[in-house]
Amino acid sequence: MSEKTVTELENLILEIEHRIEDLESASLKDNFDRSTEIKYLREKRERLQTRLCSKLTPYDIVKVARHPLRPLSADYVNMIMDDFMELHGDKRFGDDKAIICGLGRVGQEKLLFVGQQKGKSTKERIACNFGMPNPEGYRKALQKMKLAEKFHLPIVTLIDTPGANPDIGAEERGQAHAIAENIYEMCRLKTPIINIVIGEGGSGGALGIGIGDKFAILEYAYYSVISPEGCAAILWKNAENAPESARALRLTAKDLLGFGVVDEIIPEPLGAAHKDPKAMGDMLKTYIVKYLKEMRDISITSLVENRYNRYRKIGKYLER
Repeated sequence: MSEKTVTELENLILEIEHRIEDLESASLKDNFDRSTEIKYLREKRERLQTRLCSKLTPYDIVKVARHPLRPLSADYVNMIMDDFMELHGDKRFGDDKAIICGLGRVGQEKLLFVGQQKGKSTKERIACNFGMPNPEGYRKALQKMKLAEKFHLPIVTLIDTPGANPDIGAEERGQAHAIAENIYEMCRLKTPIINIVIGEGGSGGALGIGIGDKFAILEYAYYSVISPEGCAAILWKNAENAPESARALRLTAKDLLGFGVVDEIIPEPLGAAHKDPKAMGDMLKTYIVKYLKEMRDISITSLVENRYNRYRKIGKYLER
């Protein structure tokens, strides 16, 4: 029997899930016990999901990070935060829905939350520009982060963007300057900052809210200077070479941990975050609370100095 491809395994898992749903529905209707068969199918699904995860290529992982059912920043706000109060606007142009900012609590920890949002329905995705922030989004984020600094509140940012908006309007309103200013100011903010990539971490769009003291990434997220398709279009003039460029970019969580770009990989439920959003939310909450406790006893002076040194060390190279 030949080894099944990723697509074949996905289809087989989907068939089993539909079969489980049918059996559960039938059991409720006729009150007949089918628990043994359901248990067998669930165990088979788990085995197939384990096989599937072991076969994922870098480009498969990019596809998982883009999965339409994958939890977004707004989902995590609802799952892990209490007393959330959203803050709007950049005081210059408007309120960019591609970035969510707000005050709230994770457990007993008060903090400022900043997250990139893609939207779910077609209407939401258009309103959020498919998760590609505009300059006003980055300026909004920076203003709220300075507010957090003023009131000695830690900052948690969730990164999930294919990249910053590259259109003419965004460039006219100072896209590059807004991102550069955020990077500069976040390096100096006198408050703890936690960055977590929950899906896509694309280019300067991710860096605009991605400077901090602790940098983590979800198991099936990616973080890269450019998308695989963009890289393929530049190097080969053909987006069909995206799988090859994804391998060359070394953009997976394991690659990034090996390079020292990320501090930790946050595990996802079997089959990835979209298979069990609640379990993923609980896991994310646990790690955020852990990171906040780790930084509680570090002086602000040491925190900022360590943050600066952290980014100075990234990007090693050899000279001949």
